[in-house]
Amino acid sequence: MRIVLGLDIGTTSLSAVAFDADEQRVVTQAVLPNRGALYEDLPGGLLGAELDLAIVHDQLIELLGQIAAALPDREAVRAIGLTGQQHGMALFDEQLYPAGRAITWQDQRTLCPYGSGTATWLEAFVAEAGGEGAFVHTGCRPAAGFMGPSLYWVLRQASGPRQFAHACLIPDAAFVLLTGCPPVTDVTDGASSGLVDIVHGEWAWEIIERLKLPPSLFPPIHPAGLPFGTLDAAISRVTGLPRVPVCVAAGDNQASFAGSVRDPGRSVLVNVGTGGQVSVVIPTYGTAEGLETRAYFGGLFLLVGAGLYGGRAYAYLRSFFESVGQTIYDMSTCDDLYGRMNKLAEATPPGADGLRCRPLFTGTRTNPDTRASLTGIGPTNFTPGHLARALLEGIAEGFGEMYAAMRPLSGGRSTLVGAGNGLTLNPLLAAIVADRFDLPLHLAGTTEAAALGAALLAANGAGILSIEEGSRSIVYDRVIQPETP
Repeated sequence: MRIVLGLDIGTTSLSAVAFDADEQRVVTQAVLPNRGALYEDLPGGLLGAELDLAIVHDQLIELLGQIAAALPDREAVRAIGLTGQQHGMALFDEQLYPAGRAITWQDQRTLCPYGSGTATWLEAFVAEAGGEGAFVHTGCRPAAGFMGPSLYWVLRQASGPRQFAHACLIPDAAFVLLTGCPPVTDVTDGASSGLVDIVHGEWAWEIIERLKLPPSLFPPIHPAGLPFGTLDAAISRVTGLPRVPVCVAAGDNQASFAGSVRDPGRSVLVNVGTGGQVSVVIPTYGTAEGLETRAYFGGLFLLVGAGLYGGRAYAYLRSFFESVGQTIYDMSTCDDLYGRMNKLAEATPPGADGLRCRPLFTGTRTNPDTRASLTGIGPTNFTPGHLARALLEGIAEGFGEMYAAMRPLSGGRSTLVGAGNGLTLNPLLAAIVADRFDLPLHLAGTTEAAALGAALLAANGAGILSIEEGSRSIVYDRVIQPETP
């Protein structure tokens, strides 16, 4: 038995899978709520979002301990792969201790005014970098929460000498926490900073120089899944795991694709977690309005429609219903409010009797000032069930629009694959997505697709199993057929 572990440092949860590379199956998996996530209100209705890395460190040990306890033979573990939430930023000092909290992808501080003018920090960052045209080879225009703008903000906010020596992405920070080694990154993860030239696979040094960002802060780039460190001795003792190689981290969108899709060239992936993405693999670099082009493994590229809506949008509606119950009827919280919302939505006909929702509660990457809207409200469709149905259909409609924008570059795809808890744990949304794409929706057996992808990359890097062989082991245990004519 040869087992590889995959860890996913997500926005709302941390998860792990143990993959038996010989039998090509998931042996066990574990999930913990992310207790390190911290939020605060910023001026102008903006959101501050940070991550306490000390808490993440303790949770990683707890997670590895749970996985180790469930294994028939801990000594069978050969390597650990990593992935996690993209775009954010972690800072470490020269001794590799966290230099304060990490800033996550949800953070909006760079949308605050820059100095005394009307421009925002993000706008100042883009202008100083050389304008939007400077980012043609980074695959996307930088947005609030990206490492690039966040680092720009931190360096210009700091007074006195800098107290950090390394800047990296959050999955790379997990590598540091597990190994005690300086951070490394790969193109799929590092490019979410907005500062990597994904065509040439290196940091966009010209942009970094224009922004006067110290080059020494940026970690070296190596292939995802490459063994590059060793599990810390203290963590090994606590968990009972051997001191196995820890691999270079991958971006979670790409890892989820690798852990979900059996046939990349014919598939489109819809991934719904806190946010949501639609992704297709393309062989050569290309761009399309409103989409991001991300690096993928093996020299390929991933065309991505990244929505700031997904499970979080449904959570906003849940909070609204909860607030009505508490403030109007003096009721306590319902334990299964999502279940009730889904039942009401299921009883509502497709189309929600004309009610339409655009679930852009926090805007889009290209237009953060956009907000959600409801249209078509009438006396018979302004009900909880109609609201829930319209919101879920609005999420699916957004995914469909992204896929339509991809097709000039990708062509049509014959297989629709779903990943993420927002789909695997919500059969109604899964059915609505299948209807919107007019394709059967294939759901894999594991709900932790990104962690599985990280494990497959580690198996590849350790020379145990190729990514192609690992992908063929993916089993779709549910297929949701489209129903709406």
